[in-house]
Amino acid sequence: MKKTVRSPGSATVINAIATGRGSAFGIGLRVVAEAELIDSGVECISREGADTALMELCTGMVIEYYGVDAGVRVVTSSNLPVASGLSSSSAASNATVMAVSSLLSEEFCLEPMEDSVMLNMAVDASLKAGVSVTGAYDDASASFYGGLTVTDNMERRIILRERMENQKVLIYMPDRRSLTAQSDVPRMKLLAPWVDMAFREVLDGRVHSALTLNGILYCASLGFDPGIALDALEAGALAAGLSGTGPSFVALASDDSAADIIDAWENLEGEVIVTSVDNEGTRVLE
Repeated sequence: MKKTVRSPGSATVINAIATGRGSAFGIGLRVVAEAELIDSGVECISREGADTALMELCTGMVIEYYGVDAGVRVVTSSNLPVASGLSSSSAASNATVMAVSSLLSEEFCLEPMEDSVMLNMAVDASLKAGVSVTGAYDDASASFYGGLTVTDNMERRIILRERMENQKVLIYMPDRRSLTAQSDVPRMKLLAPWVDMAFREVLDGRVHSALTLNGILYCASLGFDPGIALDALEAGALAAGLSGTGPSFVALASDDSAADIIDAWENLEGEVIVTSVDNEGTRVLE
């Protein structure tokens, strides 16, 4: 038996590091995890050659939860760049937890894990693996459920969850990586009063202004060029800003303005990716 799960990445509306409250939405780049039984032990493979420590931790936690004597192999593939501010760790942990949970519950005729339990297990794994500062409950919940989520990361509580308007998502990815766990947290916390202003914007339904304000604030704290976001806005973007702790920038756009934004970014070193909003979230494919 094999179980296959796909889990989308997410883009930032509000980075939670400054205040403990955040917001994100699912995007059309994803991790796919395939889980199957083996004779013994845990074997994890990334087809892209990524570090498998998080996958191994997730798999072990699910096996322990069900209390079964089982060996499991998990193989992941992904078109989601790692260390880019697009929730690659959250997507990988969500996909792995759901795939292994689905496999074991069906194979051993056990009660399947509830969604909230799977999500919290994935967040716990990210914290234990040291790939996240806050557990990234905002990113993880957007990846798990799809659409837009607004969260209190400290309490692991979803304040608001809704479908995101279908629009183009343009991603500028520079030729560098940025590991969240290595970011300057004290410097980001200086932004708290202004990030709170952006947070109120998203609660009032002004997602575009919240994303832009948050993205430009964190550029100042982390040393990224806010001109990249301003170039996108000048070209007609509905919103633009740094995603996560970077280095990726995300712009939301209508079909009419997407080409102009790509043109505005084409002379930058790196890659421009065109994708869409994901409202489906993490789910079993087979």
